Amino acid sequence: MANRRIPKFAYILSALSLTATLVSGCATNEPVATETQAPSKVTLVTHESFAMSEELVAEFEAESGFKLEIIKAGDAGTMTNKLVLTKDDPIGDVVYGIDNTFASVATENQVIAGELAPIDFADVCFNFDKNWFSKNETVPPTSIFDLTKPQYRGLTVVTNPNTSSPGLSMLAATVSLFGEDGFEPFWQALKNNDVKVAAGWEDAYFTDFSGSSGKGDFPIVLSYSSSPAFEIRENGESQTQAILDGCFRQTEYAGALANASNPAGAAALVKFMQGKAFQSALPDAMYVYPIDSSIELPAAWAEWAPAASKSLGTELDIAKNRKDWLKKWSEIF
Repeated sequence: MANRRIPKFAYILSALSLTATLVSGCATNEPVATETQAPSKVTLVTHESFAMSEELVAEFEAESGFKLEIIKAGDAGTMTNKLVLTKDDPIGDVVYGIDNTFASVATENQVIAGELAPIDFADVCFNFDKNWFSKNETVPPTSIFDLTKPQYRGLTVVTNPNTSSPGLSMLAATVSLFGEDGFEPFWQALKNNDVKVAAGWEDAYFTDFSGSSGKGDFPIVLSYSSSPAFEIRENGESQTQAILDGCFRQTEYAGALANASNPAGAAALVKFMQGKAFQSALPDAMYVYPIDSSIELPAAWAEWAPAASKSLGTELDIAKNRKDWLKKWSEIF
């Protein structure tokens, strides 16, 4: 059979049709680029004791335009360790509650973008249940030195310095008080006196301590000088009292997390925490003193929550020695 000759214009039409098909196929298979949407929320990572009222949350959201999400990540030490492990893909945008005992962990591991901003402070001290000692006709301790005495055997609960910021604060305080060669014998004596070690402050104070809502079995607890202001009973007296001898001044910070998805929201939240509204709420919300010294404290604090006149540990290089102290403490316990 003779070959049929195809007109030249037919080749042209065929080529155009193929080109159109290819272009159409690309258009349907390739995603269409769109503009990246700005973050609508900011995520705060904080310790388990964090408290912020609904009114303050609403005020921040109205001012900043960001929805606030809060993630509680355990006590300060546990939280800091989580942030180190997730620093390349952080679980939030901003952190609150890293204190001066754990701050070096965060900075050494480049967890924070920029600098940490001080938000509040508190004095870590031992507290005792006045009612328990009255009922048991026992003289309460007046000094940290008393806690290793036989009459206080099995009465004290502390927190683990590896996971708890009050625990690490008290460990640093004992290094300051007893020296590098003396703090280990003190902790060994406490262990020999049947001290209990809780993982975090919440467990120690609200579960183990007899003078709080937990009504536990231990009338002496590691807590804060401000804690008695929250244990005032119907008679107008506080059920508890702080031992102001052997206290550590703890400062808590907030800061934007490195690699955060919403750095603008993080900056807005840190600024809000430094503002009057948040600072004024700190004493009643979290038992701490606002870093803004112009804030008026609750009336009960003058009588029941005095700050320690002298705190320990300001001379210590915590960043340099923390790992060694923790190693020695862990070998004892």
